[in-house]
Amino acid sequence: MSDLTPAELAAFAAVAHHGGFRAAARALGASPSALSHAVAGLEARLNVQLFIRTTRNVSLTDVGKRFVEALVPALAQLDQAVRAVSGSSERPSGLIRINAASAATEQILAPVVVRFLQANPEMRIEVVSEGKLVDIARDGFDCGIRAKALVPATMVAVPIGPELQHIVVAAPSYLADAPPLNSPADLALHHCVQLRLPSGRQYRWEFERHGEALAVDTRGRLELDSSRLIREAVLAGFGVGYVSLWVVEADLAGSALVQCLADWTPPYPGLCLYYPRHRHLSAGMRALITFIRQEVLL
Repeated sequence: MSDLTPAELAAFAAVAHHGGFRAAARALGASPSALSHAVAGLEARLNVQLFIRTTRNVSLTDVGKRFVEALVPALAQLDQAVRAVSGSSERPSGLIRINAASAATEQILAPVVVRFLQANPEMRIEVVSEGKLVDIARDGFDCGIRAKALVPATMVAVPIGPELQHIVVAAPSYLADAPPLNSPADLALHHCVQLRLPSGRQYRWEFERHGEALAVDTRGRLELDSSRLIREAVLAGFGVGYVSLWVVEADLAGSALVQCLADWTPPYPGLCLYYPRHRHLSAGMRALITFIRQEVLL
């Protein structure tokens, strides 16, 4: 097995992760034929079939699944070792991989990512947006960005920007003909636009006032998987929505939407960048953390 090359192993892991040679080639900046040749060479040396190839898709064999499960953590450790050595340079350079919730990515893209790259021309950043929490160390990410309440206790958390707030909103046209909305219990009388979580279940609307916390199961005929889409439905007068304040600030300022139940939706701790407590930080990661602490005001 000593003749296995890092390039072949990385090619196999990329094809497995992206689900095909073309997608993996785009991500790596290589050609599909080069990746196919590398994987074929790996299969020949291992004397196993790692992928089932058809004209429509590529899928892992059982052996391939077991191999990638063992290989990905090893590649992540190797990548971390390389970054630790390259991080000894005083000038930040190289790649930072960030895993973040989709809403968090929207919030930090311009004020954090773009500004940081402008200030550090030798740095690159890859942001992967997804709803579910992942093990950033296992999956090869340098850091994650989530609301503070979702950051694992084993991680070092660096706050980014102000508090967050989820609020109830509706269009004036909807409220004109709707029942009064004075408490969370009144939501039972309203058309509530639902948010579907990555797990597939509906999000329960959360409220708090004077130390009293409630989680309400609302009802509605429309279920969406994005706060941006919920905003569009509410702007159209379809019903009541429960979204992050930053998504609808301009609509509230222009009176296109009205905030309801304001005394039941207090702010909560905002976004944090987080990383494993005992991980050696590259020069790029140290620079990003310093940038956030000194210059980022969201």
